[in-house]
Amino acid sequence: MEKDSHTDEQIRKIYDLKNIAVVGMSKNPEKAAHYVAKYLKERGYHIIPVNPSADEILGLKCYHSLSEIPGRVDIVDVFRPSDEVEPVIEEALKLGPNVIWLQEGIHNPRAELKAKNAGIDVVFNRCMLAEHQRLF
Repeated sequence: MEKDSHTDEQIRKIYDLKNIAVVGMSKNPEKAAHYVAKYLKERGYHIIPVNPSADEILGLKCYHSLSEIPGRVDIVDVFRPSDEVEPVIEEALKLGPNVIWLQEGIHNPRAELKAKNAGIDVVFNRCMLAEHQRLF
């Protein structure tokens, strides 16, 4: 799978944004969809869990969908299979985040184009934890 074309400098700037909605966040500490968000939370990021089957994760209120989130979302971090990304991106467009970040192994060019056409930066097939560790 191809990697997106962001430079290290562009990725570094994304980490200046602090409000991160994590779609598909898991209650299971062994899953990346849990420990990536936990890592970011421990580094001062405001994590907003999104998972229809949980009410609380990491002691944080969990929203059942993006549209339930009150307030600003800077980054929508997506832990969903590539073929399930499009409805997530369509819902995210209504929030107007700066960035939609598709985790490692996730890539959906059609859905990504919708976000880019709406003026939203898209990172795909990269891990927020791995990139943060690499750059900082």
